[in-house]
Amino acid sequence: MNNNKKFQCLDQFRLPENFRGKSVVIVQLWWLVQSTFFAWSPQFMYGWRIFLLRLFGAKIGKKVLVRPTVRVTYPWKVSIGDFSWIGDDVVLYTLGNITIGSHTVISQGSYLCTGSHDYTQPSFDIYAEEIKIGDGVWIASDVFISPGVTLGDGAVVGVRSTVLNDLPAGMMCYGYPAKPIRPRRMKTDAHISS
Repeated sequence: MNNNKKFQCLDQFRLPENFRGKSVVIVQLWWLVQSTFFAWSPQFMYGWRIFLLRLFGAKIGKKVLVRPTVRVTYPWKVSIGDFSWIGDDVVLYTLGNITIGSHTVISQGSYLCTGSHDYTQPSFDIYAEEIKIGDGVWIASDVFISPGVTLGDGAVVGVRSTVLNDLPAGMMCYGYPAKPIRPRRMKTDAHISS
Protein backbone atom coordinates (compact mmCIF):
# COMPACT_ATOMS: atom_id res chain seq x y z
CA MET A 1 0.00 0.00 0.00
CA ASN A 2 2.63 2.57 0.96
CA ASN A 3 4.46 1.85 -2.29
CA ASN A 4 1.61 3.52 -4.23
CA LYS A 5 2.18 6.87 -2.47
CA LYS A 6 5.11 7.53 -4.79
CA PHE A 7 2.65 7.91 -7.65
CA GLN A 8 -0.08 10.08 -6.19
CA CYS A 9 -0.81 11.39 -2.73
CA LEU A 10 -4.41 12.53 -2.74
CA ASP A 11 -4.04 14.02 0.73
CA GLN A 12 -1.94 16.70 -1.05
CA PHE A 13 -4.68 17.55 -3.56
CA ARG A 14 -6.03 21.12 -3.40
CA LEU A 15 -8.74 22.60 -5.59
CA PRO A 16 -7.42 25.83 -7.17
CA GLU A 17 -8.98 29.02 -5.85
CA ASN A 18 -12.25 29.94 -7.65
CA PHE A 19 -11.95 26.83 -9.84
CA ARG A 20 -15.72 26.39 -10.00
CA GLY A 21 -16.30 30.05 -10.87
CA LYS A 22 -19.10 30.48 -8.31
CA SER A 23 -19.60 29.86 -4.60
CA VAL A 24 -20.27 26.39 -3.21
CA VAL A 25 -23.82 27.52 -2.41
CA ILE A 26 -24.54 28.49 -6.06
CA VAL A 27 -22.96 25.25 -7.30
CA GLN A 28 -25.13 23.15 -4.96
CA LEU A 29 -28.24 25.17 -5.84
CA TRP A 30 -27.63 24.57 -9.56
CA TRP A 31 -27.15 20.84 -9.01
CA LEU A 32 -30.43 20.73 -7.06
CA VAL A 33 -32.29 22.70 -9.76
CA GLN A 34 -30.77 20.54 -12.51
CA SER A 35 -31.80 17.30 -10.75
CA THR A 36 -35.38 18.47 -10.25
CA PHE A 37 -36.89 21.37 -12.22
CA PHE A 38 -34.60 20.85 -15.23
CA ALA A 39 -34.55 17.02 -15.39
CA TRP A 40 -38.25 16.55 -14.59
CA SER A 41 -39.46 18.99 -17.24
CA PRO A 42 -41.33 17.47 -20.19
CA GLN A 43 -39.32 17.20 -23.38
CA PHE A 44 -41.24 19.98 -25.19
CA MET A 45 -40.35 22.57 -22.50
CA TYR A 46 -37.14 23.71 -24.21
CA GLY A 47 -37.77 27.34 -23.26
CA TRP A 48 -38.01 26.43 -19.56
CA ARG A 49 -34.66 24.63 -19.59
CA ILE A 50 -33.02 27.48 -21.51
CA PHE A 51 -34.45 29.90 -18.92
CA LEU A 52 -32.92 27.85 -16.07
CA LEU A 53 -29.53 27.64 -17.80
CA ARG A 54 -29.54 31.40 -18.46
CA LEU A 55 -30.64 32.05 -14.87
CA PHE A 56 -27.41 30.36 -13.79
CA GLY A 57 -25.25 32.31 -16.24
CA ALA A 58 -25.20 30.30 -19.48
CA LYS A 59 -25.02 32.35 -22.68
CA ILE A 60 -27.53 30.77 -25.07
CA GLY A 61 -28.73 31.99 -28.46
CA LYS A 62 -32.20 31.80 -29.96
CA LYS A 63 -34.15 28.61 -30.77
CA VAL A 64 -31.68 26.31 -28.97
CA LEU A 65 -32.97 22.83 -28.04
CA VAL A 66 -31.62 21.20 -24.87
CA ARG A 67 -33.09 17.86 -23.78
CA PRO A 68 -34.09 17.28 -20.12
CA THR A 69 -31.47 14.53 -19.66
CA VAL A 70 -28.54 16.82 -20.51
CA ARG A 71 -26.10 17.30 -17.60
CA VAL A 72 -24.17 20.57 -17.21
CA THR A 73 -21.63 20.84 -14.41
CA TYR A 74 -21.38 24.66 -14.29
CA PRO A 75 -23.76 26.47 -16.69
CA TRP A 76 -21.95 29.82 -16.22
CA LYS A 77 -19.12 28.26 -18.27
CA VAL A 78 -21.35 27.41 -21.29
CA SER A 79 -21.99 29.41 -24.46
CA ILE A 80 -24.28 28.05 -27.21
CA GLY A 81 -25.07 29.81 -30.49
CA ASP A 82 -28.41 30.10 -32.29
CA PHE A 83 -30.40 27.06 -33.50
CA SER A 84 -28.15 24.43 -31.91
CA TRP A 85 -29.35 21.11 -30.47
CA ILE A 86 -28.01 19.29 -27.40
CA GLY A 87 -29.29 15.68 -27.36
CA ASP A 88 -30.35 13.21 -24.69
CA ASP A 89 -27.79 12.19 -22.08
CA VAL A 90 -25.14 14.62 -23.31
CA VAL A 91 -22.70 15.67 -20.58
CA LEU A 92 -21.13 19.13 -20.68
CA TYR A 93 -18.43 18.66 -18.04
CA THR A 94 -17.63 22.34 -17.72
CA LEU A 95 -14.70 22.56 -15.37
CA GLY A 96 -13.48 24.88 -18.14
CA ASN A 97 -15.51 26.81 -20.70
CA ILE A 98 -17.42 25.09 -23.51
CA THR A 99 -18.29 27.21 -26.53
CA ILE A 100 -20.72 25.69 -29.06
CA GLY A 101 -21.44 27.55 -32.29
CA SER A 102 -24.70 28.09 -34.15
CA HIS A 103 -26.56 25.36 -36.08
CA THR A 104 -24.51 22.70 -34.28
CA VAL A 105 -25.77 19.30 -33.11
CA ILE A 106 -24.34 17.38 -30.15
CA SER A 107 -26.03 13.96 -30.38
CA GLN A 108 -27.16 11.67 -27.58
CA GLY A 109 -24.68 10.23 -25.14
CA SER A 110 -21.76 12.46 -26.09
CA TYR A 111 -19.38 13.68 -23.39
CA LEU A 112 -17.50 16.99 -23.64
CA CYS A 113 -14.82 16.92 -20.94
CA THR A 114 -12.90 20.13 -20.18
CA GLY A 115 -10.99 18.88 -17.14
CA SER A 116 -8.41 16.33 -16.10
CA HIS A 117 -5.57 15.76 -13.63
CA ASP A 118 -1.80 16.06 -13.95
CA TYR A 119 -0.81 12.45 -13.25
CA THR A 120 2.91 13.45 -13.15
CA GLN A 121 2.36 15.43 -9.92
CA PRO A 122 1.99 13.59 -6.59
CA SER A 123 -0.72 16.15 -5.68
CA PHE A 124 -2.73 15.02 -8.76
CA ASP A 125 -3.37 18.67 -9.71
CA ILE A 126 -6.64 19.34 -11.50
CA TYR A 127 -6.78 21.57 -14.57
CA ALA A 128 -9.30 22.76 -17.14
CA GLU A 129 -8.98 23.60 -20.84
CA GLU A 130 -11.70 25.13 -23.00
CA ILE A 131 -13.50 23.14 -25.70
CA LYS A 132 -14.54 25.12 -28.80
CA ILE A 133 -17.08 23.70 -31.25
CA GLY A 134 -17.63 25.71 -34.44
CA ASP A 135 -20.78 26.52 -36.41
CA GLY A 136 -22.60 23.80 -38.35
CA VAL A 137 -20.80 20.94 -36.58
CA TRP A 138 -22.39 17.53 -36.03
CA ILE A 139 -21.06 15.42 -33.17
CA ALA A 140 -22.74 12.02 -33.56
CA SER A 141 -23.77 9.65 -30.75
CA ASP A 142 -21.44 8.61 -27.92
CA VAL A 143 -18.51 10.82 -28.89
CA PHE A 144 -15.91 11.76 -26.27
CA ILE A 145 -14.17 15.13 -26.65
CA SER A 146 -11.13 15.78 -24.48
CA PRO A 147 -9.96 19.04 -22.86
CA GLY A 148 -8.59 21.79 -25.08
CA VAL A 149 -10.05 20.51 -28.36
CA THR A 150 -11.32 22.80 -31.13
CA LEU A 151 -13.61 21.55 -33.91
CA GLY A 152 -13.72 23.70 -37.03
CA ASP A 153 -16.92 24.92 -38.67
CA GLY A 154 -18.86 22.20 -40.49
CA ALA A 155 -16.86 19.28 -39.08
CA VAL A 156 -18.66 15.95 -38.56
CA VAL A 157 -17.46 13.53 -35.89
CA GLY A 158 -18.62 9.94 -36.40
CA VAL A 159 -20.41 7.80 -33.86
CA ARG A 160 -18.40 6.55 -30.84
CA SER A 161 -15.28 8.47 -31.83
CA THR A 162 -12.75 9.79 -29.33
CA VAL A 163 -11.51 13.29 -30.09
CA LEU A 164 -8.09 13.94 -28.54
CA ASN A 165 -6.87 16.67 -30.92
CA ASP A 166 -8.27 19.58 -32.93
CA LEU A 167 -10.22 18.64 -36.06
CA PRO A 168 -10.36 20.86 -39.17
CA ALA A 169 -13.37 22.62 -40.65
CA GLY A 170 -15.53 20.90 -43.23
CA MET A 171 -14.16 17.40 -42.69
CA MET A 172 -15.73 14.02 -41.92
CA CYS A 173 -13.81 12.62 -38.95
CA TYR A 174 -14.00 9.42 -36.93
CA GLY A 175 -12.00 6.84 -35.02
CA TYR A 176 -9.89 6.41 -31.92
CA PRO A 177 -8.41 8.87 -31.97
CA ALA A 178 -10.66 10.70 -34.43
CA LYS A 179 -8.91 11.80 -37.63
CA PRO A 180 -10.07 13.68 -40.73
CA ILE A 181 -11.14 11.14 -43.38
CA ARG A 182 -12.60 13.16 -46.24
CA PRO A 183 -14.25 16.53 -46.95
CA ARG A 184 -17.88 16.96 -45.98
CA ARG A 185 -19.90 17.23 -49.16
CA MET A 186 -23.32 18.87 -49.13
CA LYS A 187 -26.19 18.20 -51.52
CA THR A 188 -27.34 21.42 -53.08
CA ASP A 189 -30.83 22.28 -54.19
CA ALA A 190 -30.96 24.17 -57.48
CA HIS A 191 -34.15 25.92 -56.30
CA ILE A 192 -32.44 27.54 -53.30
CA SER A 193 -30.59 30.74 -54.07
CA SER A 194 -27.79 31.99 -51.88
